Amino acid sequence: MAQPGNTPRRLRRPRSPVAETSRARGRFWWLKWLLGVALIALLIVEGIILWPRLNEYWQALTEIHWGWVAACVAAQAVSLSGYASVQQRLLNAAGVVAGHLKNLSVIYASTAMALTLPAGQVFSTAFTYKQTRKWGATPVVASWQLAMCGVIAAATLALLGATGAVAFGTKVSPVTLTISLVGMAALFLALRYVAQNPGSIERIGHRVLALYNRSRKNPTGRGMHRWSEILKQLDSVELSRTDTAVAFGWSAVHRVADVLCLGFACWAVGADPSFAGLLIAFTAAKAVGSIPLMPGGLGYVEPVLITALTMAGSTWAQAAAAVFVYRIISFVLVALVGWLVFLVSFRATHHEDLEMDLEFERREQPGV
Repeated sequence: MAQPGNTPRRLRRPRSPVAETSRARGRFWWLKWLLGVALIALLIVEGIILWPRLNEYWQALTEIHWGWVAACVAAQAVSLSGYASVQQRLLNAAGVVAGHLKNLSVIYASTAMALTLPAGQVFSTAFTYKQTRKWGATPVVASWQLAMCGVIAAATLALLGATGAVAFGTKVSPVTLTISLVGMAALFLALRYVAQNPGSIERIGHRVLALYNRSRKNPTGRGMHRWSEILKQLDSVELSRTDTAVAFGWSAVHRVADVLCLGFACWAVGADPSFAGLLIAFTAAKAVGSIPLMPGGLGYVEPVLITALTMAGSTWAQAAAAVFVYRIISFVLVALVGWLVFLVSFRATHHEDLEMDLEFERREQPGV
């Protein structure tokens, strides 16, 4: 209560943060308009600068040669068929009989998963593993087949890249090239030796397990039976030299046909890159596409291809149009066909997948 004779003071209310923000916005209202005008001006300038390129790009697409586009589609079909033949040959070597059409269906469906799903390679590998298990492959054989397909595909890609580098005139370090090829060959031969001679590594595995059990104070025979069971599954694999040569041959068909698909896409829009440049562009794109940032390398494979094809003798507009055609066929069309194959051939087998998952869970339970 105010004292008599004193004038009461008016209390100041603290300023609301909302009011302060509103005042700041009111003071700098012109800033957002300035940024908007600057952005529009930037887009206009970029449009004026890039218009000649965009016009050439559109002209290259409107003057497309549809015969080469058809050849591009056929080459991509041959490429996937070649990879299916690699898988079929390896499975046959392990005693798993599955026709080419079955393998090709799995390749199309798994490729669609790899191209379109986040972490698509994981889903693709799991899907292929389950399908080969349904065909009669043991868990070890199914995993071995996936590993061998990956090693063979990587080896043929490395050979294509080395061939392109040598043909382009780039100095390839003999040491680097030798180490890469020897490393891949050693990995392949090791997997082949393990498959053909499981008994030779059984004793090594038993010694390692014995030392591990002793260090961890586990029962002496822990893990021995499981190790022997794995080697028994590998004993069914008989990968002969003929099987090896045929598998590498079909892998070469898979890679070369994919390169031809890119080359036909270039010819379809009037581009004529050098053969060496085409190999380098293809190898670089596949290497970058293996980085799992986006499904199918979407968004960062295209700039690599455009840059490499431009360096190989194409104009920017031709390279961009060729990459557009190539990605429409090798990415969009393959994904559409792959998902269609999945819906037609594999959609009705989800109950079998569930039964297999339950079987895996029962096997992993102790004492089962």
